[in-house]
Amino acid sequence: LLMAKGIAYDSPEARALAGAITALMSGEAYRFSALIASKMGAYGGYKKNKEPQLRVIDMHRDKVKDIQKNDLQDTELLNEASRVWEEAVRLSKKHGVRNSQVTVIAPTGTIALMMDCATTGIEPEFALVKMKQLVGGGSMKFVNTTVENALRNLGYADSEIAAIEEYIKEEGTIEGAPRLRDEHLAVFDCAVKPANGARVISWEGHVKMVAAVQPFLSGAVSKTFNMSHEATVEDILQAYTMGWKMGLKAFAVYRDGSKSAQPLTTGARREAAKAKPLRLHLPPTRQSETHKFSIAGHEGYLTYSMFENGDLAEVFIRMSKQGSILAGLLDSFAIAISVALQYGVPLRDLVAKFSHTRFEPAGFTNNRQIPGATSIIDYIFRYLGIRFLSFEDQEDLGITPAVQELPKETTTAVPVAAAMAVADKRKTAPVLAGTICKACGGMMIQTGSCKTCIQCGTSNGGC
Repeated sequence: LLMAKGIAYDSPEARALAGAITALMSGEAYRFSALIASKMGAYGGYKKNKEPQLRVIDMHRDKVKDIQKNDLQDTELLNEASRVWEEAVRLSKKHGVRNSQVTVIAPTGTIALMMDCATTGIEPEFALVKMKQLVGGGSMKFVNTTVENALRNLGYADSEIAAIEEYIKEEGTIEGAPRLRDEHLAVFDCAVKPANGARVISWEGHVKMVAAVQPFLSGAVSKTFNMSHEATVEDILQAYTMGWKMGLKAFAVYRDGSKSAQPLTTGARREAAKAKPLRLHLPPTRQSETHKFSIAGHEGYLTYSMFENGDLAEVFIRMSKQGSILAGLLDSFAIAISVALQYGVPLRDLVAKFSHTRFEPAGFTNNRQIPGATSIIDYIFRYLGIRFLSFEDQEDLGITPAVQELPKETTTAVPVAAAMAVADKRKTAPVLAGTICKACGGMMIQTGSCKTCIQCGTSNGGC
């Protein structure tokens, strides 16, 4: 409407016109609600709320006086709004009102498209040329159809209008269009910058427009406060503060491009910032632990360091027989894992990938929590999982320790029933005494009259 009338969205005249229209709408709604109340009675809680209800209607009526007449070309609209509110106050005091609240500006995106509206609700035009992303894939191009009426109302000839519209279709912006006068550029400013232009409605313009209509609404305004891609945290804080000071009931900021996919775009080929993975480096002196292990007689040492928050940061694997092919491969593998951890790869994912891998050497270990391993890599990642992951993650990954660490005064594993009782009392995982699976080296638990491996499901055949 504003564009068609040749009025810039971010202008005193636009705000006065929007305020007058909204005042007339709400005033007429309350006037008619009072007429309904005269026939059907006021709403159920009116008697209890009569005083505050009438005070609210009075406050709406009084705000009409704040609309600046000299900003309006159509003073008759404002006069009618004033008349309707006076009538609404008179009738509501006499009969009450049938509706405690009568108006709100709702989100109307889908409805607006169905009604062939160029804009939705109180929103300005998003862009003169915009692309709408479709749910099923693909996109649709929309070219604003109001430009022609706007240019004609601003006094442009048909030949000038045709040339300007053709330029918009080609360039995606009205800036630089032939024969367009500079003083009319603001009329065609939109919510976001065009593909090949720089003009845009300021975020202050959005806030001021909502503030112009809020005094004449029972509820709030569904409005996106569009901010440019370059908006800072300070800008957004300032916008919320301004909205609060101006009495807005709702406020929703959207910074252009802040989502990887958004329903409407200008089709601008903005180079997306390519986020590079960040590697966290450890200080020269870092917290670390060394764990000695033995798998089927092959001894080695696992050294691992932690970040300051205690998360695993790097690993070193050393086998007792230095210089062997196995030792070299494990050393290189440890470097690769360390780099992955420092780039943020979750340890849980690494444990899921590398635990239960099967190759020689494999067999019994000297660790009661992991009595058997299917490979050195299996042992290392089960050990790291037990050391750093939560018990829930350990259960999900199938790496729960065969024997939990016992209190200092306890030196041997306990039977299943006793372990359950202790675990329930201490709110920890049970400490189980069991045997080793000959197939995979996992933990065997009692299932009826036989034992079953909790890792591979092998049964000892006694049942």
